[in-house]
This record gives sequence, structure tokens and C-alpha cells, in this order.
Amino acid sequence: MNALLLQSALDPVLVPLYWLLALWSEVMFFLADSTGLELLQYQFMHRAILVGLCIGVMAPLIGTFLVHRQLALIGDALAHTAFAGVAIGLFLNGVLNFGVSPYLSAVVVAIIAALLIELISEATDAYNDVSMAIVLSTGFALGTVLISINAGGLAVGINQYLFGNLSTVSAENAAILLVLFAIIVGTVALTRNQLLYVTFDETAAAVSGLSVTWYNRVMVMLTALVVVGAMQIMGVILVAAMLVVPVAAAAQVSRSFNESLLVSVVLAELAVILGIATSYYGDATAGGVIVLVAVAIYAVTVIVGKIQSKVGSDAAPEIGSIDAAETRSNSD
Repeated sequence: MNALLLQSALDPVLVPLYWLLALWSEVMFFLADSTGLELLQYQFMHRAILVGLCIGVMAPLIGTFLVHRQLALIGDALAHTAFAGVAIGLFLNGVLNFGVSPYLSAVVVAIIAALLIELISEATDAYNDVSMAIVLSTGFALGTVLISINAGGLAVGINQYLFGNLSTVSAENAAILLVLFAIIVGTVALTRNQLLYVTFDETAAAVSGLSVTWYNRVMVMLTALVVVGAMQIMGVILVAAMLVVPVAAAAQVSRSFNESLLVSVVLAELAVILGIATSYYGDATAGGVIVLVAVAIYAVTVIVGKIQSKVGSDAAPEIGSIDAAETRSNSD
């Protein structure tokens, strides 16, 4: 009964998205016929590619703000609490036959954890890394306890959430991801200037009348949504990498915040596409391959950044030589 109620509540939102997923599959089938690529011939790969492309936008979009705030590890903390949310969903389904999607329970728990990180930091004057460590430990402990209570039923299902799995991206989960994608991109588009102001100068933002606390909470909640969305193919263990690695790579070759944001999205999409293709043909775990590709891209950008710096320094005139030449000219 609960499952039917949940399904009927979600239908008004998800049914149009199922239509979009079907249209996306038609495009993929057309590309499969045109290119002969095997991985485009299966619907589960269509959903996995779409989810990956969305992650390639969401993760660096939020990660760019987090890295500049020195909150790179918050993704890891929320990933472990999202694991607890998945365990709660599986527990409710397996033990109580409640009929709730583990991804929806993960969304709820991750958002609560994100707010707790902020509240603990505000209430105790503790550093953010302390509150993150507390929430991370609590979330992972709760998840392991729930799994141990009914190990036979939960341990098998939990592996796909820990390590990610291309073949388990269902139509419902892909549709939920599209909703999360719209919320994240829409919120950042509406609050970009305020988030940017708070990111680089909280004191000035507060003096100007912005609610710094509110925008900090918005940022951590958006991070929670990204983590849950990316967990489908990245897994809990590796999901935080997509928030940090493409952003760190973009920082090596970018000269402004906007350029860094754009480059990080491009690099993340490249890592996702190459990672999914490599994992499919190599029969490897998608999340691990995507992260390895992203790290390889980071290594390349470090080299490119060093070359750019070297070329720039060589092209710049030496002040000492100019002064000497001008001195000789004036003396003559």
C-alpha cells in the first residue's frame, strides 16, 4: 500500500521524464545504427550515459564553489551519510516491506546530514572539518548497523551503491536524477552572484545584507543532491572525486572563476564519456575508471599549466634589462 501511494505521488513528476528518457533512447538507437557502437544498443547504457552527462555538469558546478571555500571533503562526508540513507531505504523495503526508493531515502538523509554539518559548526564553534568528521562517522556507523541487522537481505543490494553499477540505473532512478539536475542547475543559476559573493568574502557579503548562513546551507544541500545523484554510477566510495578532481584540473589552466567553471564541466564530461566507454568494453567498474580518467586528465592539465606559466614568464620583459637600457639611453 505504501509503495502504491509513493508511486502515485511521484507519477505526476516522473511520467513526463519517462517520456524524455524514451526520446533519449531513440536518439541513442539512431546513433548506434549510424556508428555501429555496441554500447549504444542497450537501454541501460542509454540511461547510464545520460546520468553520467548530468553528473558531468552538476558535480563541477557545485565543486567549483566548494574547492574555493576549502570544503572539498564535504562531498566525502555526505557520501557516507547518503550510504546510511540507502541502508535505511533497503531496510524499510527488506524488513518492513515499506516500498520506498533507496535513492529517495538517500536524498532525505543526505540533506539532513548537510544541514547538521552547518548546525554543528554554528552551535559549537567547531571547524567545518570537525563537524564533517562527526556526521561522516555517524552516517557510516548507522548504515553498517542497519546492514548487520539483516545482512542476508541487505549486503547483496548494498554493493551497487558502494561501488556503482551501470546496469542498475533504472528508469525511475534516472528520472529522479533529472529532477535533481533541474533543481541544482536552476538554483545555481538564480543564486550564482550571491553564492559567489559569499564564497570569496563572507564578511563583505554579511555587511551588504546577504544572509551568509542561508546561502551556506543552500550550498551544502545542493552538494547533498549532487552526491546522491552521482552515487548511481560512481558509488559511495568514489563519488566525492567528481566534485574535486575536474575542478582541480581546471584550476591549472584557467585564469578566472567563470573560465574555471566552464573548463571543469568540459573536463568532467570528458572523464565521464571516456570512463563509461572504457568500463563497458573493459568490463570494469565504471566509477573507478571514471575517477582514474579524471586523475589522468588532472595530470595532463598540471603539465599544460606549467608550460603556460613557463611560456608566459619567458614572454614577459625583464624589468632589470629595461631599466639598464633606459639608463644608457638617458646618459647618452
